[in-house]
Amino acid sequence: MKYLILLTLLQVDIEEKMKNAPDKGYEIGVTIGTYLPFVILVVIAYLMFSRFKNRKDLD
Repeated sequence: MKYLILLTLLQVDIEEKMKNAPDKGYEIGVTIGTYLPFVILVVIAYLMFSRFKNRKDLD
C-alpha cells in the first residue's frame, strides 16, 4: 500500500513537460529518459531468461 502511494506521488506528467519544452532537443531527451529504463529492464530480463533456459547443469 505504501508503494502505491509513493508511486502515485512520483508520477511524472510527460505531456506537460513536452508542452513546456524549450526546444526539440529537450523533448527527445525526455522521451529517451522515459523509455530507456524499461528497455534496459526488458533486455536484462531476456538475457537472464535465456541464460537460465540454456543451463547445462540441470540435465
